[in-house]
Amino acid sequence: MTTDTRLRVATAEIETPIGPMIAAASDTHLLLFEFPHRRMIDCELEPGESPVFSQVRAEIDEYFRGERREFTVPLHVPGTPFQASVWTALQRIPCGTTTSYARLAESIGKPNAVRAVARANGDNRVAIIIPCHRVIGSNGELVGYGGGLWRKKKLLELEGRGETLALFDVT
Repeated sequence: MTTDTRLRVATAEIETPIGPMIAAASDTHLLLFEFPHRRMIDCELEPGESPVFSQVRAEIDEYFRGERREFTVPLHVPGTPFQASVWTALQRIPCGTTTSYARLAESIGKPNAVRAVARANGDNRVAIIIPCHRVIGSNGELVGYGGGLWRKKKLLELEGRGETLALFDVT
């Protein structure tokens, strides 16, 4: 007798005001929420449905309407312990604020790992929900967003509702 232990992953395209996004989920957790042109979407994804997608759609719609500032959809984002520490720190940045890569590195106790933090930030596969768009350059400039800087700007404008965003100290 053999047991199939493969994880069933469903994918769907979810429309947002900043363009379509690809979601991948098991029956219980969101695994990917990304812009379709990202280089990490090179694998074959089979369309399907997951119970998680209804929650993702609802929370993303609420976010874009300005009614949601934090996400509760369950995530499964495997990575190295270092990446996990960066992604956890990203989730502590409040909506409507930004931080720098240097401050993010300091917050995880690795002040000299700014480049590695930037790389882990870029390796995030769950855009918006793990808010890597809230990280900016130390000089206040918008830098490095896989969805394109225009999307990063739109997301930050949406979160700030036209106000100047405060620089958040993640530590």
